[in-house]
Amino acid sequence: MKDTCVPSGVRLNDTGFGYTLSIVGGKYKMIIMYWLSENKVMRFNELKRCIGSITFKTLSMMLKEMVADGIVIREEFPQVPPKVEYSLSERGLSLMPLLNMMCEWGEKNMASKNRVQP
Repeated sequence: MKDTCVPSGVRLNDTGFGYTLSIVGGKYKMIIMYWLSENKVMRFNELKRCIGSITFKTLSMMLKEMVADGIVIREEFPQVPPKVEYSLSERGLSLMPLLNMMCEWGEKNMASKNRVQP
């Protein structure tokens, strides 16, 4: 039998696949990663404006989770008013090829979703 990323009898959370999903899963994490990869460094309100549909609370929660997971770096500058910048860590940058492949797959297959398969 072929080894799989999610073998039978093993909880999804205990697999590499499950771990990866826990890091990038959710409605906004991949979008946040996209904007940070495009702009390198962004402030909270810049991210909010780029994403648009995300609430302040959700963005704050997603960023806290991503910082805790080591995907995003939060840099706070001691000044008045406070200045905080976000960027992708090396670990976050290492996920970008995966996200790019997912994007390419979606673009290739999106047009064919309405075609009837024989």
